[in-house]
Amino acid sequence: MEGHQEPHLPNYMKDDKVSQETKNLISSLPSDKDFMGYPLYNYKGCWYYPNTLQAVLDVQNHFRPGKTDIVLASLPKGGTTWLKSLVFALVHREKYQENPQIHPLLSQNPHDLVPFLEIELYAGRQTPDLTKFPSPMIYSTHMHLNTLRETTTKSSSSPCKVVYVCRGIKDTFVSGWHYRNMLHRNKMDQATFELMFDGYCKGVLLYGPYWEHVLGYWKGSLEDGENVLFLKYEEMLEEPRVQVKRLAEFLDRPFTEEEEKNGSVEEILKLCSLRNLSNLEINKNGTTKIGIDSNVFFRKGEVGDWKNHLTPQMVKKIDEIVECKLQGSGLTF
Repeated sequence: MEGHQEPHLPNYMKDDKVSQETKNLISSLPSDKDFMGYPLYNYKGCWYYPNTLQAVLDVQNHFRPGKTDIVLASLPKGGTTWLKSLVFALVHREKYQENPQIHPLLSQNPHDLVPFLEIELYAGRQTPDLTKFPSPMIYSTHMHLNTLRETTTKSSSSPCKVVYVCRGIKDTFVSGWHYRNMLHRNKMDQATFELMFDGYCKGVLLYGPYWEHVLGYWKGSLEDGENVLFLKYEEMLEEPRVQVKRLAEFLDRPFTEEEEKNGSVEEILKLCSLRNLSNLEINKNGTTKIGIDSNVFFRKGEVGDWKNHLTPQMVKKIDEIVECKLQGSGLTF
């Protein structure tokens, strides 16, 4: 890592909000280190930092979604910000139809409008009162589906809708690399880039392995298509109108013929476009509620940027790993 400045650490990477019970649990778990040397612990097949694991356990113990609530899921840098924007705009489209200039997406960061369960609402040993939230409420998570289901199956109501967005591993990795540089406010060198790549290949990263995360939601969508929708980031970019209409139908909020004639689909796509969101003052400056600089969530958002960063050997290695892990699942990239 270039320079000697201590990297800025978000709360979810720390270990200062962990109960004694969770400390005892952590002491019994398999452990490793991330590419920066920070400890990760494997709980039920997924890697976590201590504060993140504590929050996940608290989500499982206390989060009970209503049947009209929606949970958006993804891996970090897998299309989270765009999905949050699209779903928020879809669900609330009637509310701001007459006065689009007061739309919350124009004055608030998407991550503040759709809060993370384990990174915000239940972080730091908090237990929010969900009855104070409007209905339907839209939540977000990076948790595996089986981890999320341990929570939702305890709810007294019907299962809530879960929307998952999946992005190819090479672009997810490269986007994650740029994100970590901005997040830690520290320019990292090529050796650190290679360490992070090795971590991805081994599956040792926060919420990893990548393939386990993706496969969980893929299989969930095949088994319970009424409640779990699997979207591919690349298809959303390639045919946004088709995918947004599919998303609206899944959420039981299909576009009417009149809305389609009036350009409602196009308006939502324009409002939620990377170009529009990244140029808004609110997303250029300041920090989000979780203490992360607002601008780190907006970069290129394109497909294929990995070609500018990965060597042919790296590409061959990661492609072979993913192909092997996804074999027989029916999921391809």
